[in-house]
Amino acid sequence: MSQGLSLFDTAVGTCGLVWGDDGLLAVALPPLGESDPRAKLERRFPGAAEAEPTPAARAAIEGMQALLRGERLDLLDVVLDTQGVAPFNLRVYEIARAIPPGKTRTYGEIARELGDVSVSRAVGQALGANPWPIVVPCHRVLAAGGGKGGFSAPGGTDTKMRMLEIEGALAPETLPLFGGR
Repeated sequence: MSQGLSLFDTAVGTCGLVWGDDGLLAVALPPLGESDPRAKLERRFPGAAEAEPTPAARAAIEGMQALLRGERLDLLDVVLDTQGVAPFNLRVYEIARAIPPGKTRTYGEIARELGDVSVSRAVGQALGANPWPIVVPCHRVLAAGGGKGGFSAPGGTDTKMRMLEIEGALAPETLPLFGGR
């Protein structure tokens, strides 16, 4: 299986993606203290070679860039290579992908949709392992009562809140680091 790697600029910094024959393998948000996510992706996918994106990878890049410019795109047409991803995580990612831009859900709501509110913590762990941030919009999942919850991507919850602000999910005054009080 051939794997390609490409970097692209967004409103939150330089992101990267790796694709293979069966779809998108990974998306990486900008790492802290580095200019681009290339090193992280190369460690995870040593066989990936930097290349011109395929038409499908190019469409995914353009969709992520547009979303992070504030356009209301759901990215549901992006094909993900889900080989090796646990069935529980896949179900969580499917539910998260259905959250429209500008909207949020809670870990508990997703757990309830899965049929067991006691798996809220497992939902958070699945989202923390999400190989496709932005495409699987784990940033749209908050803790109960509107709390930020976690965000395992570089920049943590600051990045999460920035992405939600771009999407119009949060009023700027609720985000002190990004144009609020």
